[in-house]
Amino acid sequence: MQNFEFIPTLNQKENSNIFRFMKSHDISSLEQLSQKANSNLEWFWKEVEQYIGITWDKPYNKVLDLSKGLQFSKWFTQGRTNIYKSSVEKFSKINPDKIAYTFVSEDGTTSKLTYLELDKKVCKLANALKLLGVQKGDVIAIYLPMMEESILAILASAKIGAVQTVIFSGYSSESLQIRLQDCNAKILIVSDGFQRKGKGISQKNIITNAIKNTNIKKIIVVPYKGIDVYEKSKNTLNYNDLVSSQSDICQTEITESEDPLFILYTSGTTGKPKGVVHVHGGFSVFAGYQAAFLIDTTENDIILWPADIGWITGLVWNVYGLLIQGASAVIYDGAIDFPNFNRIWDMLQFFGVTIFGISPTAVRIFKKNNVQPQALHSLDKIKNIPTTGEPLDEDSWRWLYEKVGNKKIPIMNLSGGTEIGGAMLSVFPGMKLKPSTVGIPCPGMNLDVYDDNGNPVREKDGYLVIKSTWPAMTRGLLNDNQRYLQTYWSRFENIWFHGDYVFVDSDGLWYMKGRADDVINISGHRMSTSEIEHTAISHRKISDAASIAIPDDITGEAIVLFIVPEGGKEENLENEISRHISEKIGKLAKPKFVYVLSDLPKTRTGKIMRRLLKAKLLNLVLGDLSSLENPQVLDEIPKLNQKIF
Repeated sequence: MQNFEFIPTLNQKENSNIFRFMKSHDISSLEQLSQKANSNLEWFWKEVEQYIGITWDKPYNKVLDLSKGLQFSKWFTQGRTNIYKSSVEKFSKINPDKIAYTFVSEDGTTSKLTYLELDKKVCKLANALKLLGVQKGDVIAIYLPMMEESILAILASAKIGAVQTVIFSGYSSESLQIRLQDCNAKILIVSDGFQRKGKGISQKNIITNAIKNTNIKKIIVVPYKGIDVYEKSKNTLNYNDLVSSQSDICQTEITESEDPLFILYTSGTTGKPKGVVHVHGGFSVFAGYQAAFLIDTTENDIILWPADIGWITGLVWNVYGLLIQGASAVIYDGAIDFPNFNRIWDMLQFFGVTIFGISPTAVRIFKKNNVQPQALHSLDKIKNIPTTGEPLDEDSWRWLYEKVGNKKIPIMNLSGGTEIGGAMLSVFPGMKLKPSTVGIPCPGMNLDVYDDNGNPVREKDGYLVIKSTWPAMTRGLLNDNQRYLQTYWSRFENIWFHGDYVFVDSDGLWYMKGRADDVINISGHRMSTSEIEHTAISHRKISDAASIAIPDDITGEAIVLFIVPEGGKEENLENEISRHISEKIGKLAKPKFVYVLSDLPKTRTGKIMRRLLKAKLLNLVLGDLSSLENPQVLDEIPKLNQKIF
């Protein structure tokens, strides 16, 4: 393995939340912290809860209850807490004039909310929802872009004990309808359209069709960009009219620790989406822990992380974790490269951002277009650069480290999931780093790497598993606990199988190798699609790549690689890349076919849809395309004749 490329300063190590926590417990290293935390989960999570400062209406009598088994563990039992009290309500009293949010839309419209103003607006919406008959436990669906009312709707739902489900605003009518039906939502909050890359985006037809055969009683329309026109009626209400006459004082509902807070659907590619359930108590503690210990958020920080609230990343870092720490966020509703590549860097400089979150896909876009952030912008206030969403290749890591961080700032690569409630692997303050590492397991989460037979392995690829419970572990799957047990608990006995393929090096640093179902088996040799793709991207002529497996009569499976060149198409690029991969990995990894595309099929959040590459190539049913951002790319993919393989 290569040497460490980032060595933290003493200040970066010691001037952090997690170091202060360790020092208060006479713990000298992250390794010692993990050992102590994993050997005594109840001690650790109780101490974390107290450090974070969760507000309890009634103290819990037990940290962890395993009476129904590890799969259905409960946390902070008999305690009563509402996450709103530990976040907005707390800081509206402690620091009322502190800016909580700055909202920026693509056309440049900007607004700000202090913690006190945020609390008052949340109260007005909360009172309006109660006036509509919303009761504790009712489900409110939020289908909004990244705007002020999105945050208000999330928080108002939590405040009155309703269950929110945030549905990504780019989803199709069918995707929206399936989720509304599954969670039995009563209220749907929408906008009158938004903008992307200067174009107006209408949602009215999507919404009109989606609510058919659902239990939606009221639609609340938020005036935003005026693209859609809704006629006011008994069941279609104008947001401003609804809240304008309401009081800005509203009592926060007392909720049990295990009362549901939100349902968030995984962005499944085929089949019915999974409704992940998170609760007030456990998620409050875990979200605060993630914000404080992983990316080192304090009250003095300003976060800009273009992560949609329809994903767990957005809910943890832009909403709950942020607010539990009393920090500030810049919420941007628009394309990060519009009207040009300076947009995001302009905002980082103008607002004095200290924590800048970015996805690997966005990094590759900037890298591909030779963006030089430091050349025109002062980014000296940034202290941490978190990234998540998919494996981060070494070249992209170096681009972030050198071009954005000026070789002085840690790349806080992390990995988790909706069902996790955030991250399970992360870089922590004070760590020495190698390119693309995803750090170490989060203390208090007992992770391991298993082979096919359930034996722990190191310095070779294996399956990521979790051997203990944690506070934000999903409370089953909505309406389908059999699927929950089958998906996460059936591979190894009493072990959470997450489906990630990982590697741990001799220094104990972890690396993501892709999804277990993206592992290609060639003549009995396993290799991950991630390894193949990262090797392809390391070639100077390639900006993006995706690999899949197809059946092969000789080797069982064969590799097909799709590449996006840096510039225009070049002659023999396919052969050049094949040789490059063979030289870097070995002859076994040589692709059977290499295809050049103008882009890769991706979701609106930038994830590569490999299943569509495979389905198109093999002339299979494409399935759900609702989350596909660029369907025209599919026309560039050839169809293989069956006799070829």
